[in-house]
Amino acid sequence: MTVQTGEITIKPVSGRIGAEIKGVTLSGNLDSGSLHTLKQALAEYKVIFLKGQHHLDDKGQEEFATLLGEPYVHPTVPVKEKSNYIFELDSDSGARANHWHTDVTFAPEVPKYSILRAVIIPKVGGDTVWANTNTAYEELPENLKRLADQLWAIHTNEFDYAYTRSEDLPDDEARKRRRAIFESTIFKTRHPVVHVHAETGKKHLLLGGFAGRIEGFTTSASERLLSIFDDYVTRLENTVRWQWTEGDVAIWDNLATQHYAVADYDEHRVVRRVTVGKSVPVNVENEASSLIGKK
Repeated sequence: MTVQTGEITIKPVSGRIGAEIKGVTLSGNLDSGSLHTLKQALAEYKVIFLKGQHHLDDKGQEEFATLLGEPYVHPTVPVKEKSNYIFELDSDSGARANHWHTDVTFAPEVPKYSILRAVIIPKVGGDTVWANTNTAYEELPENLKRLADQLWAIHTNEFDYAYTRSEDLPDDEARKRRRAIFESTIFKTRHPVVHVHAETGKKHLLLGGFAGRIEGFTTSASERLLSIFDDYVTRLENTVRWQWTEGDVAIWDNLATQHYAVADYDEHRVVRRVTVGKSVPVNVENEASSLIGKK
């Protein structure tokens, strides 16, 4: 159901996640009323899309992002040259994040919001898919919910989800250089499999590509459990798929979603992300995530 708030229109784009916002021009000077509407839409729809934001450059994206929270600089990868906070995914350097993940869960403090801007988009392909991790949890059978509520997962950046396919890289040396940067500091963090969202109070599965194993289980048992939970997250009914055009901006609640960049294109693709805010997840017993290793 389309909602009209003043001059702003909010139109859901799937049944469980995602809405397109019209009537907002993003900038660092966005008025408080419009910003409040965007935050409310994020809480309800988890990811929002704004088309036609061609006026935004790197600086403008960074200035708008600061309205949502303190910029979160990636713990290991340097920002884009001549920017303060931009994390760039450029397909020419092999960057294809075609793996389900929540951003930077290998660290205890997880970014709250991500703002992604489409700079160069292929004529065909290159969509991004988001999944609602609350409705995934709610669909679990009751016995599985009770189990998930008690579990902890170990997340690590010992591999780079955006650069795991060797055929996407120009040569072995490029792969080695990128991996060395991404793994310049290795984090291992203990996160609850189910966390309680700080703003909404809803329960969400906190897993994705950085979750390597379930604490207290063998490797094979962990893999089976992770596969079961992941299947609920990535069910088509639980997702929204966005077909990018240049100038689009997507904003999502990182702790309420997972996402996947579909690598079905051959042309150049560049998107630029700023993440903001920090949140240490807590489980149903209010026990917080913790760093268990860093080297």
